[in-house]
Amino acid sequence: MSDAKTRPAPKAAVILTKAAEDRIASLMAKAPKDAIGVKLSTPRRGCSGLAYSVDYVTEEEKFDEKIETPGGTFYIDGASVLYLVGSTMDWVEDDFTAGFVFDNPNAKGACGCGESFMV
Repeated sequence: MSDAKTRPAPKAAVILTKAAEDRIASLMAKAPKDAIGVKLSTPRRGCSGLAYSVDYVTEEEKFDEKIETPGGTFYIDGASVLYLVGSTMDWVEDDFTAGFVFDNPNAKGACGCGESFMV
């Protein structure tokens, strides 16, 4: 027997619902040729300070978190991970809107329109 201690694999910072994974697959199916995946970041903007941004990515950054999904690679911006740990990302569509929705336990507040949040 080995004395080496084993640790469980680290959990992803963000949990993707099946609907979010399906949407990533849909985005990757029609992605520009040079896209290697879809990336979530939290740029500074909006009335509360930070916003969620999902964009195609053409190169992997050193500190980005990488999550393999059935439909393509999902990246989380390395500088944004601390704001997103423990979050769930979903894709929601109804008669009037469609978009990614985030359940973020780190958010201390959000603007009235839901476009930005603060930590």
